[in-house]
Amino acid sequence: MVEQHLDAADLGGPDRVAGMSAVDIADWRLRTFALYATVRKIAADSPAEAHSYWRHERDRMFGTHPASPLTEADKANFGGLRTADYDPIYRFHVPVTQEGAGREMNVETGTDGVVRFVRLGTFDLPEMGQLAVWKLNGYGGGIFVPFRDATAGRPGGSYGAGRYLVDTVKGAFHGVAGSGPDAEFVLDFNFAYSPSCAYNEAWACPLAGPSNRLAVDIPVGELY
Repeated sequence: MVEQHLDAADLGGPDRVAGMSAVDIADWRLRTFALYATVRKIAADSPAEAHSYWRHERDRMFGTHPASPLTEADKANFGGLRTADYDPIYRFHVPVTQEGAGREMNVETGTDGVVRFVRLGTFDLPEMGQLAVWKLNGYGGGIFVPFRDATAGRPGGSYGAGRYLVDTVKGAFHGVAGSGPDAEFVLDFNFAYSPSCAYNEAWACPLAGPSNRLAVDIPVGELY
């Protein structure tokens, strides 16, 4: 499932990325959690307005924050992330089925040792396919859903190695309705984003494996 190790903002230290301190990373994480908290609040009335806010704030963070994955040279020429306009047909409320639940994935990494994931189940997406739902079985925990769709690597498409849909350890999460086996996750592909390694080879990221690939185009979210 995971083809590279976790990026520096998740488990590792700031020493991997030149000029970035632990305080920078902590501030980036806090701002990201606050961003998604505001997004969820706005989306209760207007997901499209929430998406506009998300785009603006992410552009600002990428262009100005010291923990941005962009290099200083890239920041100097930065005009904003390439993000598609909002399309409501790519917003879903989906339960987690038990398919694949309990499967373990232990990933050897070059810097973080063994990173352990446990599969919680599967999202069945209407007319789109299935995505495995993973739990990071270590410090920080969190639910993680990467994906790669048919636009990956195509001219005008998305990052070739895939994007992230849910990553609760970084606050990237759009809510759950209900509880227990009846709970439904809000999955909004309009908020899909590229991992940090898409912009800077000094970062390394967990990517979408075979159980997190969709054969259809997902033309919304952050493109590349």
